[in-house]
Amino acid sequence: MSALRAALAQGRWELRTIMRNGEQLLVSFGLPALAMIALPRVLDLPEPVTATALGGVLAMAVLSSSFTSQAIALAFDRRWGVLRMLATTPLGPDGLLRGKALAVAGLLVGQSVVLGLLAAALGWRGTTATGYASVALFLALGSATFVSLGVILGGRLRAEAVIALANLLWVLMLAGGALLPLADGSWLGFLPPGALGEGLRAAVQGSLDGGAAAVLAGWGIVLAGLARRALRWDG
Repeated sequence: MSALRAALAQGRWELRTIMRNGEQLLVSFGLPALAMIALPRVLDLPEPVTATALGGVLAMAVLSSSFTSQAIALAFDRRWGVLRMLATTPLGPDGLLRGKALAVAGLLVGQSVVLGLLAAALGWRGTTATGYASVALFLALGSATFVSLGVILGGRLRAEAVIALANLLWVLMLAGGALLPLADGSWLGFLPPGALGEGLRAAVQGSLDGGAAAVLAGWGIVLAGLARRALRWDG
């Protein structure tokens, strides 16, 4: 089996596993949808309010699907010996990372459609061609970056520690610029959650934040390299 076919097969398996898990579906679809409805009503967001909320909620979806869910799932796969079994196949660490990224990409397409339709029902009128392309770019960069971070966490620590730490980091990253706009010049914009949130907020309003894209791409390269070295195939 070629490396590409192995990664595609792994991606399909990962996606089926996510879609059959009610808890992961709640985190991936339920919480972002609730946030999309609640944010414009409970917070004084910058105009345009619905677009600002949508950008932050898309970032929330990326963090939930790419980081928290992947880190926890990987930690339990190690504990239960699933990764030890995969180590005997041609998949390898690179194939596992690609498969996880492909599964998350498929999930993010579904999340984006659901959240976009919900935002449209709340008054969002869509974005420009540049905006849609920018959304796709930031979803791809965010997926690669946060899957790598999830692999670093879930590939090294005990499952119980991963559950606690992944959920804590999820909250901190949402508060660190992913969910809500940053102040002008904030240093949080140079970290992955801030760059993701700012980039997606600009994208849904029709523009490309090149600086945020560069920050996120740089972090993605670094974290992908670290993930390849951090992954342990047994518990």
